[in-house]
Amino acid sequence: MREEPAFRDRPLAGHEFPVVQEKIFLAHAAVCPLPRRVAGAIADYTRQCTLGDQERLVPPGLLETGRSLAARLLGSKPEEVAFVGPTSLALSFIASGLAWRKNDNILIYFDDYPSNVYPWMALAERGVQVRLINVRQLGAIRPIDVMGQVDEQTRLVALASCHFVTGCRLDHQAIGKFLRERNILFSLDAIQTLGAFPTTVGHVDFLAADAHKWLLGPCAAGLMYVRHALQEKLRPAVYGWHNVRCPDYVAQEQIAFRKDSRRFEPGTHNFPGLVGLHAALELILELGVENIAAELLRKRAWLVPALEAKGCRVLNSPAKPESASGIIAFDRPGDASLPALHQRLEAAGVITSLRADRQGRHYLRLSPHFYNTDAELHRFLELL
Repeated sequence: MREEPAFRDRPLAGHEFPVVQEKIFLAHAAVCPLPRRVAGAIADYTRQCTLGDQERLVPPGLLETGRSLAARLLGSKPEEVAFVGPTSLALSFIASGLAWRKNDNILIYFDDYPSNVYPWMALAERGVQVRLINVRQLGAIRPIDVMGQVDEQTRLVALASCHFVTGCRLDHQAIGKFLRERNILFSLDAIQTLGAFPTTVGHVDFLAADAHKWLLGPCAAGLMYVRHALQEKLRPAVYGWHNVRCPDYVAQEQIAFRKDSRRFEPGTHNFPGLVGLHAALELILELGVENIAAELLRKRAWLVPALEAKGCRVLNSPAKPESASGIIAFDRPGDASLPALHQRLEAAGVITSLRADRQGRHYLRLSPHFYNTDAELHRFLELL
């Protein structure tokens, strides 16, 4: 087993993550605890807001620098990043904003997280054929699976960068390159990799991710990416004073949207959330997402065999390097006590997630982040 990396040995965990003083938190694929700097930034801003206009008290350049930080993480341009809140909202904006044509079809994965299923299913009401991708194993979508199930009428493919139960990571670059060459749009729900693994948009047309998982930010402070060449083609689903031209707050006779990603931000921003997101992006970029990814894979490399040695069946094991992630889900064949085990672990101060598949089988899901120590994971194994 390789040693924990030097960046992990900094006195970061105890100070930056107070949660370690109370419990072993292994559920970052659900809703994360806030780092101290993120909570502090929000508290400082909201405290200032008791003294005056909330909008005027926003830290100078918050939106501009926030877009730049997000663009660095995505490998995009700042003007391609919009702050729209929850992943569900961004994906719904994308699905409803395109001008769909008769005989268009889209390809989705029915066993994806519902936020990346329902907005696309709803397009059937507009005459779009919704196709469900066939895969051999839960969450394991290979490029060849996509290549074999699109045709000349396929307008868009909508997938997640990592499956929320199995932890199978998508080769989104290979899939996106294939689709771009065929003029098929590609939408990526990146909430389970952004902040944990490099997730760039060189071959992606649309992307959505809230901040409350691996990005270590507050809830409903997510971002949406729309490739610049497509911004005029994606009609905003919501209208307001911010995304439609209205000089001096006077409504105009014609609706004219802003020319960049701000066209998708209709009204007043969630400033407390964006203050927190800004601090979270700074933390992730300071550490380096490549370093975080390497640490998550190092943990996985010894934790999976340790679970299997205890008779557990780990999903996505063995995992190819390109499909491994920070999510480790397992069950125990013939054992129906996982829900009770999940509760006992929580009572012991070990926070995991309980998830189920379409057949009702339960899995215990672990999703440690970079700051979780090997000692914490060994403690979990002892309790198991």
